[in-house]
Amino acid sequence: MYKPTGSWVAIPTPFNESGSIDWKGFEVLIDHHKKHGTSLLLVMGSAGEVTMLSADERKEIVRRVTKYAKGKIPVFFGATFPTTEETIKFSKFAEAEGADGLVYTAPPYLLPPQTALAEHLLACAKSVSIPVAIYNNPSRVGVYIEPDTIGRLADECPNFVADKEAMPSVQHLVEVKRRVGDRVHILCCDFPKYSIILPTLAIGGHGAANIGGNIIPEEMALISRPWDSIDKVEESRRLYFKYYPLLEALYWFSNPIVIKAALNILGLPAGKPRRPYPELVGEKLEQLKTMMREMGIIEKYGCK
Repeated sequence: MYKPTGSWVAIPTPFNESGSIDWKGFEVLIDHHKKHGTSLLLVMGSAGEVTMLSADERKEIVRRVTKYAKGKIPVFFGATFPTTEETIKFSKFAEAEGADGLVYTAPPYLLPPQTALAEHLLACAKSVSIPVAIYNNPSRVGVYIEPDTIGRLADECPNFVADKEAMPSVQHLVEVKRRVGDRVHILCCDFPKYSIILPTLAIGGHGAANIGGNIIPEEMALISRPWDSIDKVEESRRLYFKYYPLLEALYWFSNPIVIKAALNILGLPAGKPRRPYPELVGEKLEQLKTMMREMGIIEKYGCK
């Protein structure tokens, strides 16, 4: 069963000027990541403005993206809905459409107790046979998925293949690793305030589930490789520190505000964020352009 490894990039949902989904834009982004070494994609994560997509839009994204990406690059889809029943229904739909995998978060805003959260995740994972992952991101959904819950998923669900971590705690990473061993691949976010990419790789993690790869895909692919040689350790560390200021910039505001601005600078499809997210303008936009120009990013990846 496929297990995510390396650079797992959470891409935005590209929109046309009218606000409709840019289907051709999705194809361009998929080809771009295939060309530049990204291992796999996450579609309809928080960077994909998933909570602002209608149920019909989400289904159509699964249909079209799966059809286009099949054989090019693996794609996991964010599958969380407010209720267990809705999540299972969507999961089965995505499996029937040929999705490579699914990602579950705790249902946002609900704040279920840990036992209820565990039962929810178990029911969702067991409802399909394709690979599934969890995204542990309490800063956005309000609930922390505890190591024991992650361990229980690993024990009971053979198709639970990856744990995407956005936790500012190396202890948590170690506790998860102790419980799941090599049965589940651990990948972490690239939020600079947490700075857990290097610690994740150091404890035997398998990569980074990141947004930086939207802008520097080849570099994030090198940073995110599992550490099985001293050369990879040194290159990962060197590139991480080099591009750390860019990662800080990409997190100035909630995803995907800055990501979309950076993609637009490169001439890649993104469009504007849906309201109430604002478009990046003014001084911050100019700072971003200057940084990307000075780092050689526009010269390397620009399409204009």
